[in-house]
Amino acid sequence: MDEQSLHTDTVHDWITGYLTNSLTPEEMQSFQEWLNASEENRKYFSDIQEVWIAASNEADDVHSFNKDRAYQLFLRRTGETTQQGINKRKAFQLRPWMYAAAMTIIVFICGTIAFQTGKSVIRKQLTQISIEAPYGSKTKLYLPDGTLVWLNAGSKMSYAQDFGINERALNLTGEAYFEVAHDTQKPFVVSTEDMSIRVLGTKFNVKAYAEDEAVYTTLVSGSVRTNNKQSTYSTLLSPNEQCIYYPGNNRMETRKIDPQTFLGWVQGRFIFENETLEEILKQLGRWYDTEIFYQNPRVAKYRFTGNVDRFDQISTLLHMIEKTYPVSFTINGRTIVVK
Repeated sequence: MDEQSLHTDTVHDWITGYLTNSLTPEEMQSFQEWLNASEENRKYFSDIQEVWIAASNEADDVHSFNKDRAYQLFLRRTGETTQQGINKRKAFQLRPWMYAAAMTIIVFICGTIAFQTGKSVIRKQLTQISIEAPYGSKTKLYLPDGTLVWLNAGSKMSYAQDFGINERALNLTGEAYFEVAHDTQKPFVVSTEDMSIRVLGTKFNVKAYAEDEAVYTTLVSGSVRTNNKQSTYSTLLSPNEQCIYYPGNNRMETRKIDPQTFLGWVQGRFIFENETLEEILKQLGRWYDTEIFYQNPRVAKYRFTGNVDRFDQISTLLHMIEKTYPVSFTINGRTIVVK
């Protein structure tokens, strides 16, 4: 890899912005693309992130805290102080404003724990990182531990700034596909509003949109354990199984499935098997950022089976549906009326 791709001022700005939660959405997208580019980039970021957290942890005695000492600690732990010289990597140099950002977050952490004790308190105060896939799009990213994530349209994921250092836990609203990096010492936990999914290293999909009546956990490989938040139900999934939890009546069921039927969105395909038109259009609405209205509610219960590419225009797919059933659509900008 080109040395400069790892060590440019822009990359260092992204890393500092990420650690201080000050990146704009555009900068966060660029930073994620840089992480996605190579394992070397992800390893470099992980090293810097771990040192940042370690430096913060070592400054947990507010009475003896010294910002200059903390800053030197941060540099020393990266092995890049002036006395050590330049190592194999180009030195990671914080410009004055970056120095201020480093000190701001360390002072903030230390001030917050002035009336509290323990490093666990520090971890609780660390910034939450949020990633969102707006309606009409999907997002691919790597977490700091190397886990690959695809976020579907209208989905949001958040996790602590020290993700992967002490634990691997995140919150999800919407739908995401995970290829989890294996780590027996740090289980990977996904929490939705109603469910908790715990894994070690595996490939699985979670669909948990707030407007849906159920939460779907689909396992491709490995194993996952699902629990509802009331802890009344728990199930261990094997490959090619799906757990469906209905929060409305607190019911959970497991069934055998073909995982690819539920992962078409990752490859840009729309796969539906005996789905109602209501469910199909709900998914299309997320994909194409449209609102759906029914002039004739009875057609919402029509069922369809299909496997098609995601077209640039929603009208292409709607015309295909019109040829299959006595249903028609009127498109007006982002609004679709079903007749």
